[in-house]
Amino acid sequence: MRSCLQPPSLRLLLLLLAGGVHTVGALPRLCDMLRILREDRDQCLQGLAKQRTGDLGREQPAPGCAGLWDNVSCWPSSALGQTVEVECPRFFWMLTGRNGSMFRNCTQGGWSETFPRPDLACGVNVNESTNKANEKRHKYLLKLKVIYTVGYSSSLVMLLVALSILCAFRRLHCTRNYIHMHLFVSFILRALSIFIKDAVLFSSDDGFQCDTHRVGCKLVMVFFQYCIMANYAWLLVEGLYLHTLLVISFFSERKCLQGCVAFGWGSPAIFVASWAMTRHFVEDVGCWDINANASVWWVIRGPVSLSILINFILFINILRILMRKLRTQETRGNEANHYKRLTKSTLLLIPLFGVHYIVFAFSSEDAIEIQLFFELALGSFQGLVVAVLYCFLNGEVQLEVQKKWRQWHLHELPLRPVALSSSFSNGTSGLTHGTTVGPSEPGRGTCRASVI
Repeated sequence: MRSCLQPPSLRLLLLLLAGGVHTVGALPRLCDMLRILREDRDQCLQGLAKQRTGDLGREQPAPGCAGLWDNVSCWPSSALGQTVEVECPRFFWMLTGRNGSMFRNCTQGGWSETFPRPDLACGVNVNESTNKANEKRHKYLLKLKVIYTVGYSSSLVMLLVALSILCAFRRLHCTRNYIHMHLFVSFILRALSIFIKDAVLFSSDDGFQCDTHRVGCKLVMVFFQYCIMANYAWLLVEGLYLHTLLVISFFSERKCLQGCVAFGWGSPAIFVASWAMTRHFVEDVGCWDINANASVWWVIRGPVSLSILINFILFINILRILMRKLRTQETRGNEANHYKRLTKSTLLLIPLFGVHYIVFAFSSEDAIEIQLFFELALGSFQGLVVAVLYCFLNGEVQLEVQKKWRQWHLHELPLRPVALSSSFSNGTSGLTHGTTVGPSEPGRGTCRASVI
């Protein structure tokens, strides 16, 4: 006869039970349940092997039913026509705190099905409606995984191209673009950490990382948390730098950049290291991918929520400053155009990393599916949008690429410049001087003066 619970069904049952309890501390450790289940299995198989070899000093009844491990309980050998009773498995008792019994009949065709069902006999509520709801949610999460995989993949490609462009052209090297480049790197690391985490957590069939590669798996989760926090930190740096340009007239950009680098990459390391130490001593469970202890999780969630809140406040204050400057009667035309451009750029950037995060920064678990959609599905395309807005649509970048394209095109056609120089030597020398030296200085000045 077929065993009542195949391994995939048992793993699904454990996952549903693990995901169905939201009270912190109410759920026993999932890896502990799996460990107890493996201990029961090994003990059962050893006992059945000794029965078959006669080590227990008892002859096996014949005809009858041989001993059986059905992935949940151990059924001893039985004579034909008998009903065998066993207690509920220990891992069920860990979940419910209730004792119960299950039965099987030994028939001529072998063991009968277990009655009552293990979940009913042991007080575990897994009914038909619960299964349908969990199946629907499972399909939703699979679709969500496909969407954010596409989003992070496209963002990764565009960010790598944008970072290469900003690094290649020296005229684009200034404090503002250096901060953009660090932001691009943080988005790249975030996408890579997502892919690495998924590869590690979902590499095995059972989906659990309780014993195999525990140290490596935890290191992957530490790297993942660091990349997420670094990304939020550099989003905050963008907001702080923009706010500083509007509020402070004169400051050292070199020292500002050094402080931004120290804050953007250093502060996440401090919080993630604190989280890892706390997790090791307080909640050293599995691969550190499930956050059951809220106090430990707030070591990371607290700083992230605070950065989101600060960014949102900066966004509101920046809009207030810009609108006040635009309404000033004494503002000259050039400055008005400059601030209009600044307003447009601010409205494009700040909501991108402020508004939709602030909506769910302090939300409850009731809106978890909507929150996952905004943070995973839409958030996965955030790097792509930032790369497009602040590299590919940037006027300075487009100008430098066009100039490089013209230089390459002239190298491909060497005869035409020679003919022009022989016919218009005086005019060409002046034109050449004007196109090579003239734009270089304004280009550098624009890079320093421009805010976005």
